[in-house]
Amino acid sequence: MEYPETIRAGLVQFDVRKGDIQANRIKAFDAIARLADDGATLAVLPELWSCGFDPVRMTAHAEKTPEIVEALRSLAKKHRMLIAGSLPELSGKHIYNTLFVADRGGSIAGTYRKIHLFKFHQEEKTFAPGDRAVVCATSIGPIGLMICYDLRFPELCRTLAVAGARMVLVCAQWPESRIHQWDALLSARAIENQIFIAACNRVGTDGELTFTGHSRILSPDGATLAVIKDQAGEATARIDFSEIDLIRRHYDTLAERVPSAYRI
Repeated sequence: MEYPETIRAGLVQFDVRKGDIQANRIKAFDAIARLADDGATLAVLPELWSCGFDPVRMTAHAEKTPEIVEALRSLAKKHRMLIAGSLPELSGKHIYNTLFVADRGGSIAGTYRKIHLFKFHQEEKTFAPGDRAVVCATSIGPIGLMICYDLRFPELCRTLAVAGARMVLVCAQWPESRIHQWDALLSARAIENQIFIAACNRVGTDGELTFTGHSRILSPDGATLAVIKDQAGEATARIDFSEIDLIRRHYDTLAERVPSAYRI
């Protein structure tokens, strides 16, 4: 399959209101429409963008996710846009923090269940962990998926890159107290894997936590192509996938790995 060499990627950064699915849905869908008007063919939403971290009511929120996914599919088809963001997914007795990717034709191109749960905030008491890395086939090419705390595990992003992802999407709720680490880790994941990264955080407050955004789109050499600082809003950047081959033509860190020496 031939993929477009260039796309316009977009980010939707907003204050996710805990438990208020209707308000969050309106914010997200209105922002996606604005990105479509700006020519974006990809929109990335924050982690748990429909409901936030609301453990007491998470099962009820997860029961509404199929309806939200159907709405995302319709919106993706309407705007001819990939739309990605994580939602609570109910499967049997378990709830997963799952990143859904709706493709431009209205299909679900892939789903990824968050592998690394942040025990510091007791996520394991609400969610079950995923158990596999995901690179999904989309109309713009192979896309890798990660959620928030996953960013601290370079093995996961490396796995996605080795599997052929030319862009990795990251949905997050990353707090202000560690925002400098968010910035550093995003740059590192892009540079060490020589891939594009589109990472969407949130703003606002949730209890004692404050979120200051810093959603970013990065190039394969770690350059910031677009950023939203500490306010709600959208941003877009032109992605030229030929940059990956150009950079790797000089030095290809993936090809020059020596896994047999690492013994991890």
